[in-house]
Amino acid sequence: MPTHRTTRPHRTPVRPTTRAVTLGLALAVLAGVGWVAGMIYTLITWPL
Repeated sequence: MPTHRTTRPHRTPVRPTTRAVTLGLALAVLAGVGWVAGMIYTLITWPL
């Protein structure tokens, strides 16, 4: 008959990927803002 073992208390998992994901999202937002600014600049300076 197996002995009953108590489960170990779960420690809060350390997530090193959180920083990478946040940095990736921030870079994506900056790239999107830069792209929109470039499109606006292109439309304003486009020879009509």
